[in-house]
Amino acid sequence: MSNIKNITNDFGVLYHPTSALVFYQSKEEDTINTYVEHFDIDNGNPVNAHPLTVQEANALAESLHTAEEINRAFLKPKGILPTNILHINHTTGTVLWYTTAQQRQLYFVNDLGIPNEKAQVPPMLWKADKSSLMVFALAKEQRPTEQTSLHYAPFFNVYENGTVCMGTMDINIKNSASIEEFTKAWEAYFFNSYFSHLLDSYNPIKGNCVNLWKNLIGTNKAFPQEVLKKNNRTLKNLLR
Repeated sequence: MSNIKNITNDFGVLYHPTSALVFYQSKEEDTINTYVEHFDIDNGNPVNAHPLTVQEANALAESLHTAEEINRAFLKPKGILPTNILHINHTTGTVLWYTTAQQRQLYFVNDLGIPNEKAQVPPMLWKADKSSLMVFALAKEQRPTEQTSLHYAPFFNVYENGTVCMGTMDINIKNSASIEEFTKAWEAYFFNSYFSHLLDSYNPIKGNCVNLWKNLIGTNKAFPQEVLKKNNRTLKNLLR
């Protein structure tokens, strides 16, 4: 997608190198002796070499402890697991969730001739990790199961396999993001971006996608489920 809105609340922190450690080892008989040297970093260059002090070692231990706490916090719910969460793979950092039919603010590039206003969108299935997103449409409002049939998402900038084209979108999912923050951030990235074009000559709906949104935008008309196209996949296929 292009012409991205700025979502500064989701931006990460830029880190700069400040120090480095070098570990030396010597083996005498069955004993391994280790010596650690600490370097300060000045404009990318190691300087001020000295043996690692107790204070520096304690600071390192605290930093590692903090990093471990952040990793444990990633995708952890703030309370009871939200009911719209379908699957979490902590190994890959991947989440599968769904949203109900709702009215959303949508943005379109000028060339499409569609105003930037609110419209009803269908129930949706989402799959994401820290850097990529897939979206699909659902034909029914109920909570999906493994056997639920998936439909193509009726939006521009989405490939036939469901992968969203990020364009110049700057994705920054926090390493400490809770499951609620993670899903909210991805939904914001998707809907706050400008829809611009269909991809690979593929039409995600039965009919004209531009006319569909021209008819829906700025109204409270329910999304017409009859325009959705099945893609011969089920939710179970996304669990692989």
